Amino acid sequence: MRVDKTITRADLTEALYEKVGLSRNESADLVESIINHVSDALVDGEHVKIASFGTFLVRDKAKRIGRNPKTGEEHEIPPRRVLVFRASQVLKQALVEDWKGGPLEAYIEAGDNDE
Repeated sequence: MRVDKTITRADLTEALYEKVGLSRNESADLVESIINHVSDALVDGEHVKIASFGTFLVRDKAKRIGRNPKTGEEHEIPPRRVLVFRASQVLKQALVEDWKGGPLEAYIEAGDNDE
């Protein structure tokens, strides 16, 4: 099921309220606590692995030489830390299953009939 919607903290809070039975305040506190704990772990350079969902990790990228596409002038891009998310195989498979019958599969099937 594809829905063009962004899930917010309020949505997570409401889901906890409805499905778990916590009060709205307790649900909001729990969501905040989880987000803060994950954020703190990432800032400390730890990996955060959530089974059947994926892994968040921080990577250090070295400085490198970049180029201004308009002028061609080279400049140094400083080192930085980036956040990376690796989806679990379970999540990847769920995405593939959800996509079956979508535009990509129709395109592939149409290509098979051109022979």
